[in-house]
Amino acid sequence: MVVYEFENRIPQIGKSTYVSHDASVIGKVTIGEECYVAPGAVVKGDYGEIRIGNGTSVQDNVIIHARPGELTVIGDNVTLGHGCIIHNATVHDEAVVGMAAVVSDYAVIGEWAIVGEGAVVKARFEVPDGKIAVGIPAKIIGDVQDHHKEELTRFKTIYKDLARRYPKGLKKLRD
Repeated sequence: MVVYEFENRIPQIGKSTYVSHDASVIGKVTIGEECYVAPGAVVKGDYGEIRIGNGTSVQDNVIIHARPGELTVIGDNVTLGHGCIIHNATVHDEAVVGMAAVVSDYAVIGEWAIVGEGAVVKARFEVPDGKIAVGIPAKIIGDVQDHHKEELTRFKTIYKDLARRYPKGLKKLRD
C-alpha cells in the first residue's frame, strides 16, 4: 500500500483493513476496521480531511477528496462502486454509490440510500435515507426495498471477506 504523510497529516488505518499496494492514501485520512481499499483508489486528505467508517468497500479507481479545511465523511458498511468520485460530501451508513457516479460538494447520501451507476449528485443535493437516486443530475426515483438490502448486504460481506483474505492470498507472479 502507498500511504503518505503530508505536512504532518498522517493517515490512520484500521489493523483489519486491507489497502491495495496500488491504492494511495494521503494525509489526514482515517479508515476504520474491516475496510477494503482496492487498486487504483485515491483517498486524499492533503488539505481537507477524510473519515471512513468500519466495513466500507472503496473499490477500484474510486477518488475521495475534500475541500481545504473541510471534511468528507463515509459511514460504516458503505459500498463505493468502481470509479466513483466522492468530493467534500457525506455518505451515511450502509449507503451504496454505484460505479462511475459522482457525489459533489456538500451533498448528503442518506442511510441505506442508493446512488445508481453513472449518476451525478449535484452540490448540496440530498438523497434521503432509504431512497434510490439515478440520472444526470440525480433524481429520486423510489424506495430501497428489503430485497435490495438483502442483496447489498451479501455484497458488503464479500468485500469484508476480501479485506481478510487479500493480505495472505495475494501473490505477485512477475514484474
